[in-house]
Amino acid sequence: QVQLMESGGGSVQAGGSLTLSCADAKDTWFDTWAWFRQAPGKRRDGVGVIYIQGGHTYYADSVKGRFTISQDPAKNTVYLRMNDLQPEDTAVYYCAADRAGGVNWYQGTYNHWGQGIQVTVSS
Repeated sequence: QVQLMESGGGSVQAGGSLTLSCADAKDTWFDTWAWFRQAPGKRRDGVGVIYIQGGHTYYADSVKGRFTISQDPAKNTVYLRMNDLQPEDTAVYYCAADRAGGVNWYQGTYNHWGQGIQVTVSS
């Protein structure tokens, strides 16, 4: 069931930046939000997770130091800031959220997902 709304995707050149946003259409409070991505022909993998209580963030090794997850509690929105984008970052990006009780990389944990948004990085 699509409940989360993603925005901010698009096409950039290598080295560029994008910021994805994810908001809940029903304004539901979740304690754990995650970003996943799926490149063509590959499985969907975790990018990063934020546990709202305490603001703890965790990232996949492939994006560590380049991507940052943040939150705006007033807007019930989570962001994925992506810097120094590379062609291998090209994928459909998905946000997911739930009351997971902590950081969780397991996709089956999340019952609330966005529809996915395309990010394309050209060399």
